[in-house]
Amino acid sequence: MPLVPIIICWSTVKDLSRFGRDYIEAGRYIQKTFPALGVRFIALTDHYDSFSAGTGESSIVLPVKNFINDSYCRDISTKVKSGLEAKRRNGECISPFAVYGYKKDENNKNRLVVDEYAAGIVKKIFEWKISGMAVSAIAGRLNEAGILSPKEYKNSLGQKYKSGFSGIGRSQWGSTSVKRILTSEVYLGHMVQGKSQKVNYKIKKTVGKPEKEWDRVENTHEPVVTEDDFRIVQGLLKTDSRKSPQMGQAGMFAGLLFCGDCGEQMVRRVVRYKGKQKVYYICSTKNRGEGCSRHSMEESVLKKLVEHTVKRHANAFLEEKKLFDKAKEQEADFAAVSGYDREIRRLKQEQDKYYALCAGLYEDLRTGVVTKEEFERLHAGFKQKAGELGKAQEKQEKLIQDMFCKGVLSAGRLKAFQDCAELKEVDRHTLSSLVRRIDVYEDRRVEIEFYFMDQYGVMLGMNGKQQGQAGGHSKRGA
Repeated sequence: MPLVPIIICWSTVKDLSRFGRDYIEAGRYIQKTFPALGVRFIALTDHYDSFSAGTGESSIVLPVKNFINDSYCRDISTKVKSGLEAKRRNGECISPFAVYGYKKDENNKNRLVVDEYAAGIVKKIFEWKISGMAVSAIAGRLNEAGILSPKEYKNSLGQKYKSGFSGIGRSQWGSTSVKRILTSEVYLGHMVQGKSQKVNYKIKKTVGKPEKEWDRVENTHEPVVTEDDFRIVQGLLKTDSRKSPQMGQAGMFAGLLFCGDCGEQMVRRVVRYKGKQKVYYICSTKNRGEGCSRHSMEESVLKKLVEHTVKRHANAFLEEKKLFDKAKEQEADFAAVSGYDREIRRLKQEQDKYYALCAGLYEDLRTGVVTKEEFERLHAGFKQKAGELGKAQEKQEKLIQDMFCKGVLSAGRLKAFQDCAELKEVDRHTLSSLVRRIDVYEDRRVEIEFYFMDQYGVMLGMNGKQQGQAGGHSKRGA
């Protein structure tokens, strides 16, 4: 007499795909786990009943159907992923929620429009950072002012927003959320998506993608901050600063002043003697007792020196810009203007040299001066170097083309130079807009690295060429 399995309970589904689409897990449950637990499994439309199923159904039909269901799930995943990727490449926002500072367009859910209130907060965050505040100090100020964090703000608008960073109670601003805003290119009007991807369609785990594989589309929506402010902030974030408890605000040189020998930031120190006080900047490495030397520089002396140098640089830049604009008016096309650039000529000459070396190698190989292995190695090296010089030449040409077509600087950028030339005293914002870093050496020598040096070099070289030609014509005329 055959043995009858003891059925404790049963489970019924419409078909096998409703139970599961992972053919390995579905098969394990149906063929091993359920029988061991005394569970009778029934799939109605697939006409499967574990109580009466024969050996053929369990060993052949069941695995095939589960495999087909799994394949269908994989195909759907591939099609959905392909559709989302196409939207990302078109610059469409595929996130269910808009980034803080924006909202979804009522007529197009894949387009961002500015949220005036939140965008105002974003602008304030950038202004505070440029003024010298640390990221943590900005978060503290926002919390003190009672400004809702991005998560709480979305929830206040009725959006059911949840974050992986959520904790117990009401969330507040933190250094992470502030820095995420300060480093996001979305506020420049660019859409950056596809930073991570799922391991596969069967699990929810995601992994980060290299930055070169991100989907970045420019000018997809209205910007909130200017390119200059964003660039300045990125430089300041590399050397985050804090405000002095005595001053109540960040110093003028916070995040900009460095030791010229060890490269560490300079720290501000106040020396009080007989009722008087002087402010000095010294090397932070020496301050920690880890070597280097003091590199002491009095703040008032440094301030005068920097103000004088920055004003002189701004005036020189404006003068060169006038000459560049005049030269541009005289030339009808970009090719004529780019022909004056010394860097392009140098790169072209260097590239021609490597191409000549490549050509000479063939003769050396024919005459037996080099072996075939040496020829292949040297030829590959010369060709690679020539390619790198070609890319550098294209980059320089792109810089000049932008200057030629769009002007040397945008209105916002040029204003920083004009303000600097007109102001009696250079303020923190102007200094941050023009200066990348200031290096102080032990012999009290100070080196200032400015922004826009590429543009300045182009104008200087081209204007020098123009003036040289004008001088030559003058002599011939005499």
